[in-house]
Amino acid sequence: MNSSVSRHRKLPPLTALRAFEAAARHLSFRQAAEELAVTPTAISHQIRQLEEILECPLFLRQVRSIALTPQGEALYPVLRDGFDRFEQTLRSLPPRKPRVAVTVTATTLLTARRLLPALPAFRALYPAYDLRFHAADEVVDLRTGVADVAIRYGGGPQEGYVTEPLLSDRYGVLCSPVLGVKTPEDLRRVPLLHTVWKQSAKSPDWKRWAELAGLPVNALCQTVSFHEDGHALQAAIAGHGAVIASLVLAQAEIEAGLLVHPFGPEIPGEEYALVASAEMLACEDVQAVRSWLRAVIGGKSGEPSVGESFD
Repeated sequence: MNSSVSRHRKLPPLTALRAFEAAARHLSFRQAAEELAVTPTAISHQIRQLEEILECPLFLRQVRSIALTPQGEALYPVLRDGFDRFEQTLRSLPPRKPRVAVTVTATTLLTARRLLPALPAFRALYPAYDLRFHAADEVVDLRTGVADVAIRYGGGPQEGYVTEPLLSDRYGVLCSPVLGVKTPEDLRRVPLLHTVWKQSAKSPDWKRWAELAGLPVNALCQTVSFHEDGHALQAAIAGHGAVIASLVLAQAEIEAGLLVHPFGPEIPGEEYALVASAEMLACEDVQAVRSWLRAVIGGKSGEPSVGESFD
């Protein structure tokens, strides 16, 4: 008589439990709101509602951070493991309804310069499958369902997902051939274009290039800054100056003669990698997209790896 079959479960609202699990996993109301596509205020309200139902605090709310209380620490792993099992079971239920399209998330510049131009080839090779792109420079959590496959730049393997290395990026001096730049000395007479990176420590900028070239940093004075790589590259194509840019993503313009890479050195970049769940990679349409992406981006041979999470 005490089994769950013969009695009604008394559970808090699922929305409140989901809000708590996401906030506990991120230790951030803002990131939980982004994952669940609601406002931080809504997350806070749902967690307050849950705390009232349970009659105990779940978070210690500080000025710039939150932390789990002992009650929150006890509840979080139960919900986390439960939601993970829900997802695994739902994915395994036959028959699986075919997707309308496979969605690939990648950076804005990679999508514009490598993926979109190759889309006609995908349609010719796989006419039975549809493909969609989600271009974003922020890392997308695949668990939200926004995308099925991700192309990540740098970081390393992601916990619980298959990671396949595709291509290592590299950066160098690029400019229009009309500028007549032949030697590093010629850079003194042309504007130097600069892209402002969010993570300045990893930025392949003129300072890093000058250090590799053995030139004094003060010998190169950048004159124009951009917040988008694509805008800086377009300015270089138009002849407005020289830029340190990805030689991989500018390959088409270099081959077409719109840009030249007159001299080294080259700055080594991070690695592009394909990331997806093992369950997703077992799907026939995702396998087709995976093969196409490896060809388009210049994937490496070798076995995929399942590793730790990105940081």
